[in-house]
Amino acid sequence: MAKSKKETVDKKTESKIAGIRSWKLNKPQKFVLGCLLVLFSIALLVAFISFYVNGQWQTDQSAVDSLEDRSEEVQNWLGKFGAYLADLIVYRGFGLASFILVRLFFLTGLFLALELSTKKLKNTWFWDIFAIIVVSVLFGFFATSAPELGGTIGYELNIFLQDYIGKTGTLLTLLFGLIVYLIFKIKVSPEKIQSYFDSTKKEFKSELNSIKKSQQQDLEPESAYNLEEFAIEEDPELDNIHLKTDDSKFEINKEALKPTINHSSEIELNPILKPIQPKQELPLVTPDEAFVIEKAEEEDIIEENLASRLVADFGLFDPTLDLSNYKFPTIDLLKEYSTGGITINQEELEENKNKIVDTLRNYKIEIAQIKATVGPSVTLYEIVPEAGIRISKIKSLEDDIALSLSALGIRIIAPIPGKGTIGIEVPNKTPTMVSMKSVIGAAKFQEAEMELPIALGKTISNETFVVDLAKMPHLLMAGATGQGKSVGLNAVLTSLLYKKHPAEVKFVLVDPKKVELTLFNKIERHYLAKLPDTEDAIITDNAKVVNTLNSLCTEMDNRYSLLKDAMVRNIKEYNEKFKSRKLNPEAGHRFLPYIVLVVDEFADLIMTAGKEVEVPIARLAQLARAIGIHLIIATQRPSVNVITGLIKANFPARIAFRVTSKIDSRTILDTQGADQLIGRGDLLYTNGNDVIRVQCAFIDTPEVEKITDFIGSQKAYATAYLLPEFVGEETGINLDMDISERDTLFREAAEIIVNAQQGSASLLQRKLKLGYNRAGRLIDQLEAAGIVGPFEGSKARSVNILDLSALDQFFNNEQN
Repeated sequence: MAKSKKETVDKKTESKIAGIRSWKLNKPQKFVLGCLLVLFSIALLVAFISFYVNGQWQTDQSAVDSLEDRSEEVQNWLGKFGAYLADLIVYRGFGLASFILVRLFFLTGLFLALELSTKKLKNTWFWDIFAIIVVSVLFGFFATSAPELGGTIGYELNIFLQDYIGKTGTLLTLLFGLIVYLIFKIKVSPEKIQSYFDSTKKEFKSELNSIKKSQQQDLEPESAYNLEEFAIEEDPELDNIHLKTDDSKFEINKEALKPTINHSSEIELNPILKPIQPKQELPLVTPDEAFVIEKAEEEDIIEENLASRLVADFGLFDPTLDLSNYKFPTIDLLKEYSTGGITINQEELEENKNKIVDTLRNYKIEIAQIKATVGPSVTLYEIVPEAGIRISKIKSLEDDIALSLSALGIRIIAPIPGKGTIGIEVPNKTPTMVSMKSVIGAAKFQEAEMELPIALGKTISNETFVVDLAKMPHLLMAGATGQGKSVGLNAVLTSLLYKKHPAEVKFVLVDPKKVELTLFNKIERHYLAKLPDTEDAIITDNAKVVNTLNSLCTEMDNRYSLLKDAMVRNIKEYNEKFKSRKLNPEAGHRFLPYIVLVVDEFADLIMTAGKEVEVPIARLAQLARAIGIHLIIATQRPSVNVITGLIKANFPARIAFRVTSKIDSRTILDTQGADQLIGRGDLLYTNGNDVIRVQCAFIDTPEVEKITDFIGSQKAYATAYLLPEFVGEETGINLDMDISERDTLFREAAEIIVNAQQGSASLLQRKLKLGYNRAGRLIDQLEAAGIVGPFEGSKARSVNILDLSALDQFFNNEQN
């Protein structure tokens, strides 16, 4: 029981100590204390001035010693209290240096009343106290007969120093103190002193020259120049000219006085154009020194598509020779949506900064510095918390900060990788649209030395974000409906169209929506790849996707065989070897273009085709990177039943548009954050390392149509790039099956199939109560007879006979 009482007493004392430590002044208390210090500094100034003006340090001495006597009169303007303060601080203190205390109290009061940053105030206190001591000792050294100038402290310190290091040592110490103050506080450098003396020297010389000229003009007024009579004659007369100079080292170049131009027609103006220096963006000035607003420099825009300048080296094989006159699309085909550059609303930034600081301060989190970086749609506020603040405490206040800012959704990055700061991303009230033209025209994209460069958009720091699809090597795009996945796919395809020749890259487009990618039909014979016997290159029927994917697997196996024969490791080395004519085309070698498989709405494909799609996709994802086949898959939510763990493990590069929950964000990126995006192309990109926020470039349907029209109007290949033909296992049935070998239930099975108009083995299993093997054999026999159609994936087979009467006629014809 005694222990428990002791513990309660200890807890109470600890809570009291913690309360004393955590005690801080609120706003009214700071204002009142600040006003008190300002008024006290004015009182000190009045007392100090009257102390010296009226000679009160002598007359009021007796009055100070007897303050209790009310009849005693003093000369100080602040009465007995002022006389006491002046005697205590000036006479018994620091002398004339005490006036620095007036400044110090006044500034401290202002800082408290106006709630300014205390960092500068601490610096001011240190250097003012340093100056008070140095000045006081300095007056005590030179004015020993006037104790009121240096004060008692200055006099005693001076005597103390002289006793140990003598007068010379004391003087040198004082000089060293003055030098330290001038260099570190007033920032006086040797270069500034030298430049000051040089400037004064030049001014003195110019004044001397002007005085000499004025004296000469006063002595010789008739020697003024007459412009009409002034002329330069022939060379002999020039030799007679003698110029007098005061300095013997100064010589006149007579050749320079000869006329070089006889007539105005001989003048040729060749202006020298100076290179335009790029404007350096300076940080915007803000009232608070701890708040910095950074505006990123605008990137150089290249109006010409540099890909059109590519020329093949002489002697090497040129894969673009078949379309040697092909012209890359021009940047003028794209539309400029933005007004040019990011507009900074400084009031909005200051308001958001104050709200963030106040919200954190309410939870006793102080900030040492805060910096704002303005992006197209989001502003990043980088904060540096005071020492001892836990990062998890700030991260838990995400919803509270969003509430105070009234923002659509904020995202906290704690800490920012590579920086010692915490990032708070706040959406702008008026976001700037990032046009595809500004991204394609950026020098970072035009000069990118990548195999398959993709310009996605712009980052928070307004830099064009360019990635290499060949390094990814596959890309997974996910996000809720209407958040920008289809526009992102168009941006990816447009980037490749602007950088790669038709001979270098081919697209396999799968579009279950049937409306998103159909515009690329116009460039079928330039850029698209398809199966040999298909009409449309863009696959809209999910049943045909299985054959296409299996065909790509066959192409992958064929390419690996070519790489093995060429003894190279990847497609880049193979193509370089083929271009340098080290591989024989007669042995089957050929130039291998990159193949990009784009699948929009992958979830719909899985729902209809199932396992038949999953196996070839998994094979391509695992093996296809080295031979130049890259996958771009878009889906709403890559759950386990849509994208298996085997496929997802081979998609390290992921793009997440806005989703509705943190669970969906973790499903896509393996981290949260996508649920805090603002939509309209706002995305997070990761390639297994950091998560980067990007505003996706916007490209509208008319722009895509212009680009495809421009490419489609040019000379093309005879056909689209043909993939190898795929022969499925189910199609290898012996159609010349003997009638005598038919099952005894063949006719009954045919009647069931014709009645139901649905050809499937499961139907026969249910109706005839058969096992799977016998039902499968019956279906094969019905296909061989021509009653049902071929295998079509997960769909039921088509029935070629419409009714029972037609079936009877079919059997009668067979018997005859």
